[in-house]
Amino acid sequence: MIREIDSLLRLWAQELHSEMFKGGLAGGNMVAMMMESNGQLIRGRRASRAPLESSLDIELIVNKHLDPELVEVVREHYCNFDCDMTLRYANCGCGRDTYYQRLHDAHLVIWGILLGVAA
Repeated sequence: MIREIDSLLRLWAQELHSEMFKGGLAGGNMVAMMMESNGQLIRGRRASRAPLESSLDIELIVNKHLDPELVEVVREHYCNFDCDMTLRYANCGCGRDTYYQRLHDAHLVIWGILLGVAA
């Protein structure tokens, strides 16, 4: 695994695919936001939870540039928080070695695309 890509993927999963972060936005609906806060409108709330640009870049790369088996492993590894590793391997339909090889391949693809974007 590439440590920097691992950190970016963890942040991506937390910001865009975590139930903890999804619950408080009320879908951007002002009335729903007021209902959540007992009738008080807190205007700065949505902006403070806007995803970082790097997370949006990762979302685009995962959805558009990774092969389906790599997407499956990335989503399973970073977005499925309450599953043990044996179940993760089974969900991806592969063994431990194949799982980690695919995860490493996904890191390499993401790293290569990010380097291309930065250059």
